[in-house]
Amino acid sequence: MSLKALRTLVTIARHGTFARAADVLSLTPSAVSLHIRSLEEELQVSLFDRSRRQVSLTEAGHLAIERAEGILAAYDEMADALVSGPGLRGRLKIGAIHTALAGRLPAALVQIKAEHPHLHISVLSGMSAELARRVEDGELDAAITTEPVPPYPANLDFTPLYQNRFWAVAGPGFAGANLRELLASQPFLRFDKRAWAGRIIEQELRKQQLPVSEQMELDSQQALTHMASMGLGVAIVPLADEDLQHLPAVTLLPFGEPQRVRHVGLLEHASSRRRHLTAVLKSTLGQP
Repeated sequence: MSLKALRTLVTIARHGTFARAADVLSLTPSAVSLHIRSLEEELQVSLFDRSRRQVSLTEAGHLAIERAEGILAAYDEMADALVSGPGLRGRLKIGAIHTALAGRLPAALVQIKAEHPHLHISVLSGMSAELARRVEDGELDAAITTEPVPPYPANLDFTPLYQNRFWAVAGPGFAGANLRELLASQPFLRFDKRAWAGRIIEQELRKQQLPVSEQMELDSQQALTHMASMGLGVAIVPLADEDLQHLPAVTLLPFGEPQRVRHVGLLEHASSRRRHLTAVLKSTLGQP
């Protein structure tokens, strides 16, 4: 019995269709179908009811899913348990928002690699809401995201690690201007509203009744800060205290009354069996 076929079965059940499972697993639809046919032939049962346009699990299929999840969990944990030498052993697949990738995460990964050479961590980038969905679906073991903004999956746990403060950034020539004047006179360089940080910014703009003239919308704190420093407009971005030390010459104003703060942390499934591995991420990223 192929572990790949079992993963395919579980992925179809999680995502609802053969086509979506093929995308998630980076397989062709014909390969997905072949995996399922081989399982059905080996088990001598029909796992899916194909009599309707939308295939659905049979009773045997539901039972097979339960057993397959247990087998895959045991297999995934086996490498973690076979520790030889110092440190943790295993694999983690995590997601991370762009600000973490450009900030604390690289140094944390270097430290983890030195202390735990048998712990292999792969990283995918994305926005917080997208990464939360992928953690919920089991595509990622955990994700470094902004503190969840409703609505978000209720079966996920969030552990705060560090925080950023929100700042309005403009070119150095605007020193002495207040935020309302800047936003009224300059193009607004918006943090993507689909991102959780973007939603926080939008909420505060409405709270203060600050009208803006939108020029562009990006999900990159670095790009927005750089454009604002060049005089292309006003950006509102979350910045860590260490980021402030490396900014070019800019006009910097606190955003929010009181200044808004976002927490960045680790998001993982409430039933995760990888917490002994994600614990090292929490401890390392939480260091100042």
